[in-house]
Amino acid sequence: MKIYTKTGDGGDTGLFGGGRVPKAHLRVDAYGQVDELNASIGCALAQDPRSFCRDVLETVQRDLFTIGAELATPDPEKLAKALRGPPVGPAQIAVLEAAIDRYEPQLPALKQFILPGGVPKAAALHLARTVCRRAERAVVRLYREHETDGLSSVVPYLNRLSDLLFVLARVANQAAGAPEVPW
Repeated sequence: MKIYTKTGDGGDTGLFGGGRVPKAHLRVDAYGQVDELNASIGCALAQDPRSFCRDVLETVQRDLFTIGAELATPDPEKLAKALRGPPVGPAQIAVLEAAIDRYEPQLPALKQFILPGGVPKAAALHLARTVCRRAERAVVRLYREHETDGLSSVVPYLNRLSDLLFVLARVANQAAGAPEVPW
């Protein structure tokens, strides 16, 4: 099978489970933003130390593929057949919260804003956090415009994920001995 199909050359794309929409459609934007988030987390994982939070971040990447499938499949029956597990819901959000609760106590309390950056691992996690916030906004736009069923857990998941990425960036800097730079 070739990677190129030429079916999108006219500016539309196929949805998972059937149907076509313009590439500028809110649904395509939302799952594209989630895909970019997944790739940015992959970039963070590629930074040394590579073992830092690998398990939790690879779990997140799998969750993001599930979210992408949810966003790309408007038909609930076709979605149920396509998913490799349950849709993202309270259990996955609880995993993010548990990770935040595990790492945050290691950090000094914030008394002011800090500049994103530090060691490459932390900088990549800060970048992933901002991509996560953008993906969250795209999903909210889709949800509000189309009153899309089934996305009620996606927004809280992305909201919690951005918090986790912030905490992990701070922990990565702390582990490397890099100071936080106040704004």
